[in-house]
Amino acid sequence: MSTHGPAHDPYETRGRLQGAEASDEFARWRDLPPRLHPVEPPPLPLDLARLLYRLRLRYVRQAGPAILARASEEGWDHTHLLKILFAEEAAGRDRSTREMHREAARLPSGKTFDAWEPSASAIPGQAQWALRAIDWIGRAENLVLVGPSGTGKSHFAEAIAHAAIDRDLRVSWFTLESLTATIARSRIDASTGKVVERIVRSELVVVDDIGLLPAGADEAEASYRLVDAAYERRSLIVTSNLHPARFDTIFPKGLATAVDRLLHHAHVVVTEGQSHRLTEVIDGRGVAPLEAGQDAGG
Repeated sequence: MSTHGPAHDPYETRGRLQGAEASDEFARWRDLPPRLHPVEPPPLPLDLARLLYRLRLRYVRQAGPAILARASEEGWDHTHLLKILFAEEAAGRDRSTREMHREAARLPSGKTFDAWEPSASAIPGQAQWALRAIDWIGRAENLVLVGPSGTGKSHFAEAIAHAAIDRDLRVSWFTLESLTATIARSRIDASTGKVVERIVRSELVVVDDIGLLPAGADEAEASYRLVDAAYERRSLIVTSNLHPARFDTIFPKGLATAVDRLLHHAHVVVTEGQSHRLTEVIDGRGVAPLEAGQDAGG
């Protein structure tokens, strides 16, 4: 049974992406360097601080003394001062929301594009940069990363997830095992529909490492429910050591419909080559060198 509904509207995702662009503008307006003044600026008047607290303008209250001191020194007009104050509040709220989304996503290792080496990846360079732009998430398209273990699929998927959060999108991360366990628990109180609905409130859902472990009927049901609910409304990233042509072979009853919907609007990237982890082992970079004379007796 399809769980499609108006709550899964890709227009909402595009709106969030546009909002993130506006947030970037706020950040550019924040041209106040940290610790600008050698001495601590005077605190806000008590009545003003109380008013800001009542209005829940936390970040204006925090940055207000330094901003007002600079405004006085440089003779800002009222319009510019208000813009800076409200931009500070907007930027602070955006940072807080992104950190909340990052914590809720439960990403596994904190790998971002800061640690990504484009030239060392088996993913074609043009595809890397196009996918990193994440505009495809605004079109509710999917990304399927397949190839041998250790070729950077999970790192790339997690880096995309971090980039999406930085653009004010909500992300959920699962392995096939954890997704199956989540759906299985929901059967206890017959809340499976609500659980799936909650998962696909995220604009991007990642399912990592399909095919590493044997899959059965429970895995098939969990996968089908997620793909069915997300189809043409939310973006999925799936990583697997199996080629998409073999996806249905790991499920005893087959998943022809789910595979068809997953791949219909998907960017399929096949990675090749030797495992990066194995390469590090062979090159002696998997561990830190042991110091001479270190006690090995425990």
